[in-house]
This record gives sequence, C-alpha cells and structure tokens, in this order.
Amino acid sequence: MAIVEKVDGFFIPNVTLIGVGAAKSIPERIVYLNATKPLLVTDKGIVHTGILKQITDILDDAAMEYAIYDETVPNPTDQNVAAGVELYRKEECDSLISIGGGSSHDCCKAIGLVVSNGGRIHDYEGVDKSTQPMPPYLAVNTTAGTASEITRFCIITDSARKVKMAIVDWRITPSVAINDPILMVGMPPALTAATGMDALTHAVEAYVSTGATPLTDACAEKAIKLVSENLRRAVANGNDIHAREGMCYAQYLAGMAFNNASLGHVHAMAHQLGGFYNLPHGECNAILLPIVEEYNLLAHVDKFINIAQMMDENIEGLSKRDAAELAISAIRRLSQDVGIPSSITELAKRYGKEVSRNDIPTMVANAQKDACALTNPRKMTDAAVQQLYEVAF
Repeated sequence: MAIVEKVDGFFIPNVTLIGVGAAKSIPERIVYLNATKPLLVTDKGIVHTGILKQITDILDDAAMEYAIYDETVPNPTDQNVAAGVELYRKEECDSLISIGGGSSHDCCKAIGLVVSNGGRIHDYEGVDKSTQPMPPYLAVNTTAGTASEITRFCIITDSARKVKMAIVDWRITPSVAINDPILMVGMPPALTAATGMDALTHAVEAYVSTGATPLTDACAEKAIKLVSENLRRAVANGNDIHAREGMCYAQYLAGMAFNNASLGHVHAMAHQLGGFYNLPHGECNAILLPIVEEYNLLAHVDKFINIAQMMDENIEGLSKRDAAELAISAIRRLSQDVGIPSSITELAKRYGKEVSRNDIPTMVANAQKDACALTNPRKMTDAAVQQLYEVAF
C-alpha cells in the first residue's frame, strides 16, 4: 500500500509566561536573549493608559537602555514599518519588545523582518519569504484576543493598494511571550468585547479549518470553552482578575490553534474591511463569524455540535443539524451580550466612517486571494463571498 506523506507542524514561542506579575521578568528575559538595547514598539493608546510606563519603569529599575516607537496605528501600515525600521537603526538597537495588542505585535514583527532581511515589508507578503532570523524578540500582550504575541502571522496594510498584506513566516514567532492580566485590567468594556470575540473567531476558525490536527483541536476546544465562561464576566467587570486570567489562557490557546491550523474566510473577509475602511479587526470578525460559519456548517456538522456543547447549549433530543445550528445561535448571543454591533454599517457609524456596497466586488476579489481563505472548510465561489458580505452589511 502506498503511503502518502503528510507532516503537520506546530509553531510556538520558546518561552511563554502567563500570570499576575509575569511582566516583571522582562529585563532578565532580554538578557537571556543576549540583547542589551531593545526597541519598544507600541501605540498611543498604550501610552495614554499608562501601560507603557509600567514597562519602562521595570526596564529603568533594571538599568536597561531602550528606544521607543509609539506611532503604531490600529491597522498598522507599511509606513509605520518603515518608520520603525529607521528608528531601530538610528538608535542602534539589538532587539525588539512589542507592547499592546495585535497592531503593536504585527508592526514589531514587520520591523524585525525588514531589519534582518532588508528590502520593504511588501517583499514578505505570503508564506515563509524571509531568509534571515529575526532580532531577539519579546512580545508583551495587553489584550486578550489577537494572540499575535505567539503567532507566525503578521498583517500590514499596504497604504497604496488599501489591502491588508498577510505575512505568514515561522521566523517571526516571538522568542518570548508574556501575558500578565494586571496589564489588562484597564481595558475598557468595548475593547475587552472586541478582542474576546477575536479570540473566539481564532478558535472556531482553527477548529473547522482544513489544516486542523488533534493538537490544534485540543487547543481550540479549550479556548472556546474558556471564552464562553469568561468573556461576559470580563466585559461586565474589568477588575475581575480571574476572568481576565481566563481570557489570557483562552486567547493564548486560540493562538496556538490558528498559528498551526490557520484560519478561514472570516479573517479573509475581515482583512478587506480593515484595509478599505480602517475598521477594527476584532469587531469585523465578530460580525462575520456567525454569518460565515453558518455557511460552513455543512462541512463540519459534528464539530459545530461540539462547539454548541462547549458554549453550554443543551443539544439533548435534537437532530444533528439542529444541534449544530445551536453553535451559530450561541455565537450570535455572546456577541450581542458583549455589545458587538449587528452589522458592518452599524459598526462604521459607531466609528464615524462610511462604507459602500459598491466596494464589495473588489473586497471579494481580494478576500479570495487572502492566505486565510486557503483553509476554509467549505469552498467558496466569488458569488458566495459576495452574498455573505451583503448579509454582513
């Protein structure tokens, strides 16, 4: 009998620290990486909340030199990357620390790619385009959602094309990931909700991905259960440290799942909404998740039944199809409970932006080219993607 070769990979940081007080170990971890002067990559929100100062105080107490790039925008651009690379070289840094959520981590990864490999960030769009290792890199997470602090994914907006470039490269996986729930206590409810639904999206998409394995399934299943148990509590009371820690583990496990199983059309479509309209990624995912997964349901009825059970739905006495559909309704209910807008138009109004259905055909074409679309469990025609965008609008 002929044996077909199939090798599954599993990518993860060398060291992960999760728990209250984990951030205090940043200086010693930089020293362990044989580095002396990191560039801190973050955004103005992290500065204004005082989180950056918490980190710089730790570095100052350890008498460690550093430089700061704090101009990252919510959907980081190629211009952010170029400015960060320039500062890294000017300040003669030898390592990187990203502080924040997905935007800061993605910008930092892109800076590291260009610093090490040269050229422009556009040269690395796609899968494993780098040839040289990153500088020593430590990622400090301050939101419980993106899991970018552990992944080999990096999303950067091409300013000219208004397209989010998906960069997937095993070399950009951080060396050290830190999740300290103390840094998350100050997150406002809306951001807690958006990042939490992002984590759920990662877990669900990885669970039903064509790239799923027993390892990623185990991570995704626990992540879905933890989000279901903790997100409402974290949104209701940001000082609930147990809920915050639960979401730390949830988003990290979801990251372990999608970092290795990849994602699907929820992300492929959400990336276009971010690129076109600069809308927040987590909320775009949350709006699209039940819509896309309702379409995907036929491809994985049994797994959607599992999702329903993990989200505490009672499936006793139901047909398989009815039980699976409870997963979709459970996702919608959670999204509503934590205050996610019901449509893209409503989301755009919340942020003072305008969207147009006339842009849908272009977004469809770009979504179909997105790397995340490759592992969606149900093959989608352009017409199907267009229809799902129409429903979401």
